[in-house]
Amino acid sequence: MTKPVVLLDKIRSHPADVRCSDLCRVWDYFFGPARQTGGSHRVYRTPWAGDPRVNIQNVHGKAKAYQVRQILKAIDRMEMKYGADE
Repeated sequence: MTKPVVLLDKIRSHPADVRCSDLCRVWDYFFGPARQTGGSHRVYRTPWAGDPRVNIQNVHGKAKAYQVRQILKAIDRMEMKYGADE
């Protein structure tokens, strides 16, 4: 199993070609498990108010590019606020 931090580097370098399972693994590491996992979407919470949810949609094993960008933005925001956790 690949470490989430290594997966994050891979996702940052190729955001258009990301496996949904890899993206979920990274999100679980940084923010905790999904609050909803049924169907084709996984719904995650962020620890701040205003934009509290992020959806990850599994489309033939891949995540949608705009959702990858949302997750990278949320991780960057968390790292700026709380510091890098490496």
